[in-house]
Amino acid sequence: MKITKLILASLFAAIAFSSCSNDDQEQEKAIPAIDKIELGLGNNETGTIGEDFHFNAEIIAADKIENVQVKIVQKSGETYSKVWSHEITWTQYAGAKNATVHKHFDIPEDAAEGKYDFIIIVKDQNGTKLEIKKNLTIYKIENIPVNPVVSVFTVFINDAFMYRKGKFSDAEAKFKNNDIFSSQITLEGVKGDGIMYLLLINKNVKHNPESVDQIDFSKVIVYDVFEHKNVADAGQFSNIPWDGVKFTRDTPKLTIGAAKDNNSPVPQDLTANKLWASGNYTFLVLYKNTTYNINFSQAIELPFAL
Repeated sequence: MKITKLILASLFAAIAFSSCSNDDQEQEKAIPAIDKIELGLGNNETGTIGEDFHFNAEIIAADKIENVQVKIVQKSGETYSKVWSHEITWTQYAGAKNATVHKHFDIPEDAAEGKYDFIIIVKDQNGTKLEIKKNLTIYKIENIPVNPVVSVFTVFINDAFMYRKGKFSDAEAKFKNNDIFSSQITLEGVKGDGIMYLLLINKNVKHNPESVDQIDFSKVIVYDVFEHKNVADAGQFSNIPWDGVKFTRDTPKLTIGAAKDNNSPVPQDLTANKLWASGNYTFLVLYKNTTYNINFSQAIELPFAL
């Protein structure tokens, strides 16, 4: 009997130990991690109904990613014109250890304006998940504090029009060494404080900033930088301003192949960074309204034969 009792006691202890061990293993399972979250251009945490929305996140799985999901959910205590929510699940990252989730999608036309919880859910194949909640404000387009749009986008080669009104004057034209590059960019619908960068970026550099804060200046050629201050009413902002009688700023010029660019306050050394080369360049307009944390970008592609 004593032997039997000892055997049973040992068996129960083994079962109990095994159960505790399994519980500990369940509790100790690693969960995925997430970093570099961006909601909206420049991470301004705003979206516009019917317009493009930018989302970025760096994900590291504990084991392997199962899927990534985002949910836009109305906050308790807020008032809305109607009940509305939205969710998207991306499965293309399944099986990856880590992933950069860089997405653009439209805020649906049936969205209700207001403040929302933006919930990011990363599910791991080990059965765990990570859930992060951020703030998002969705606007009707007519209610955005500032809504920059381009009204003038021109490029000149040796003071002659190369690009205007959405068309190239000569489809075969290419910038060559010692040509003079210049451009006028005019935005409508801006006020408060803001800054605009006009950049040439060699496409081989593979640098695609979507906002001013993302610029890596070692990889870009700054053609122009210009800012506005304390503008009371929404109106026009141009790097070549017109007061109704005359232009109040000379057109900036940049010689192709120059040793320095037009960055301010300190021009960059383009020779050291070897940024001039034959091939296609992106001419990129990046504008940030620092008063309302609203960003804008627009670009065209230009050929260079150096």
